[in-house]
Amino acid sequence: MDTDITNTEHCLRIDTAWSKIMKRSFDILFSAVFLCTVFPVIFIIVYIVTKTTMPGKIFFIQKRSGINGKVFRCYKFRTMLENADSDNLQATRGDTRVTRWGHILRKTSIDETPQFINVLKGDMSIVGPRPHMIRQTIEYSRLIDGYMKRLHVKPGVTGWSQIHGYRGEIRQLSDMENRVRYDIWYIRHWSFRLDLFIIFNTATKCLYGDENAY
Repeated sequence: MDTDITNTEHCLRIDTAWSKIMKRSFDILFSAVFLCTVFPVIFIIVYIVTKTTMPGKIFFIQKRSGINGKVFRCYKFRTMLENADSDNLQATRGDTRVTRWGHILRKTSIDETPQFINVLKGDMSIVGPRPHMIRQTIEYSRLIDGYMKRLHVKPGVTGWSQIHGYRGEIRQLSDMENRVRYDIWYIRHWSFRLDLFIIFNTATKCLYGDENAY
């Protein structure tokens, strides 16, 4: 796989009018069906358990970097005790801010399901580079050549780098460099079939749990 992030060649297939129409139409259809069928059940369960075990807000809303660097409000189910560092400090393995219930939500990626609201609104796509915190975008755009290329498309609920294990805590610069390589590979090689493949693999990981989700 060509993952050279300094290569300026860019595949235009994802940028054509037909590709945008097809991808957006699928996003609207998929997210609308999910939000009208599965999500209400998830929300009721999450609401009851969250209110019982970790009183406070159900949703965690955070500003993230979107397409072309546009800032948007990203929705998640809250998995941590309410704290002042939630907007700036990433979760780490064994993070004491994450509750037992929050750990289950993270392990199964259920905490990410409210982002289908973002998809329906047009802030995100179902598949694409994961949206990073504003602080991370500022920091890593200075450290990694080609980092901003990942913002040429809408961020995704899931993505090519995520199904290859590049998610969770960033311990060193190479962790983010690998994510960026896979994100740019996805942009250059996008196809509707690739999106379906990523969605299928994501669903499988949700069922069995992801060791990097904590």
